[in-house]
Formats: sequence, C-alpha cells, structure tokens
Amino acid sequence: MKLTISRSRRTAADQALDANALELFARIAQAGSFARAARELGLTRAAVSRRVAAIEAAVGLALFARSTRSLSLTEAGRRLHARARTVLEAAEGARLALRSERDMLGGTLRISAAPVFGVHVLAPLLARFQTLHPALRYELMFTYRKVDLLREGVDIAFRATARPPEDWVVQPLLRYAVRAYGASGRAPLAGPLALAELPCLLVGQHEEPSAGFWLSESGERVELSLQASAWGNDLDALLMMARHGEGVVLSPDFCVPPDAGLVDLLPGWRLAVQEGEWIQALTLPMPAGSETARALLRFLREVLADSPSPD
Repeated sequence: MKLTISRSRRTAADQALDANALELFARIAQAGSFARAARELGLTRAAVSRRVAAIEAAVGLALFARSTRSLSLTEAGRRLHARARTVLEAAEGARLALRSERDMLGGTLRISAAPVFGVHVLAPLLARFQTLHPALRYELMFTYRKVDLLREGVDIAFRATARPPEDWVVQPLLRYAVRAYGASGRAPLAGPLALAELPCLLVGQHEEPSAGFWLSESGERVELSLQASAWGNDLDALLMMARHGEGVVLSPDFCVPPDAGLVDLLPGWRLAVQEGEWIQALTLPMPAGSETARALLRFLREVLADSPSPD
C-alpha cells in the first residue's frame, strides 16, 4: 500500500504536513499514546488529538489504530513515520546545537502555590534551580486562592486539585497524605476515634465541628467530626503548638520532616482529602506556556521522583 494524496487534497495536505506536523506525528508515534505525547510536548491531549485528526483528514488515511488501552501505527502511518522520523532527528540535532545557549535561562517566572507547599517544598528547590540559572528571577504568589494563569500572567501553578482546568497542561508532581501529628514521645492512638478526645489544631476556618473520613491501609473507613481547639491559615504556627504539646495537628506529610519534633499518632491512617492526594503542576499549553516554566518543572520532577509514597 502506497501513501498517496489526491490532487484535490494536495493544498490542505501541504499545510497539514509541514515540518512541525511531521515532528509532532513522530513524537506521538514514539510516545505510544496521545496523553504521554501531550505531557512531553506541553500540550493538552485534546490539542494533540485535533492535530492528528487534521493530518489524517488532509491525507485521507488513518495513521493510528486506536483502542482503549493502546495506540499503534497503521500501514500508512508506518510509511509516513519513516519520513517524519528524519524531520524529528533534524529538529533534535538543531536543538542540541543550541542547548548551551538555551540552558542559560533568564527572565522572571511568576509562580503560584499554596503556602504550605510553597514554603516547605517549593522554596528550597527554587533556590537550587536558581543556583543553576543565576539570571533567573521569581515572583512568588503563595496563596490559597485559585489563580487564573492566563488572566494573571502566571507561568506555573502548584495545586492540590482533583479537577484541574481542562485547558491547562496538568502533571502530577508529588503524592502526599494528611496525617495526625503530635509531640515526640507521645504514644500512638488506638484509632481515629481517639482524636475526638484530644485538642486538635486545624488549618482553615473551623469554628464549628469539622467532619471528615479517615482511611486505613487495610481499607477501613472511619467518619469523624472534630472540634478544633485552634485553627487558622498558618500551618507553621499550628505545627509549633503541636511540637510544644498543645494538641494534635492535621498536616500534609511533606510539612513534617523526620527532625521536626513530631510523630505520626495514627500510623497507617490518613485523612481523605477532597482535592485528591497529588500536588499537580499546571502550565499553559504551548505556545503560550513558558519554556522556562517547563524547564523548572522537569527539574522538580527529577528531584521529587525519589520522594517516598505516603502509603
């Protein structure tokens, strides 16, 4: 079977099969899935699907065989891939030649994150990244408010969210768990229900009792309502109170390093979090997304890849 393009489609095909389209096609074939290719390219999955559909419509042939679990090339796709791979290799060679210049990142990155993640995880890593790129500057927006990346000119946002905006590129960055911590030396509790008898230190507004679910590694589920003895938006202050024996603080595990003077009072249990159990990195799709933001994200993924699972 030969890959041919009818005369009536030639103009559209010339537009659809430019160098950028051929490189995109080769990268999707190399990635083996639209979702993985989208993450690697800084695009949404919908954008990748639309580009592939445009190419297939222009040539009048299916290039990918799709199923719910796999993506493979058709015969026509394999023929095109042989040519597209040449374009991809040429493009990568050109990028390699310019790498030394590109690696000297500069400019200003606008970054948004929740304060607990920004202070305890992000800030030290930003300092390390800036050491590698001294011309780089940061504008930090550590807030619990959800920001609009496009409207507010934010390059990258870090959120715990189970429902990220569809038009943004989303990558899971750090898995975490919310646990119950008390001062070192305190004995573990018999179970989540024991928390109701202790002073609890909670982030947020908790003038009224706060209900939630606790989950165990064995699959148990306990519903519990807690009355806070102290609450607010400053987790560090609540951690300090717990360290001095003033109560039990519910905190993400990434805020409590081994030398924090706190111990997990409910080993094997975690609080169910409505926003999900991952800190997600959100960036705008190309071309609006910042290349410097994507470089920072690659660095963070590498550093956090060895972070222990909360389970």
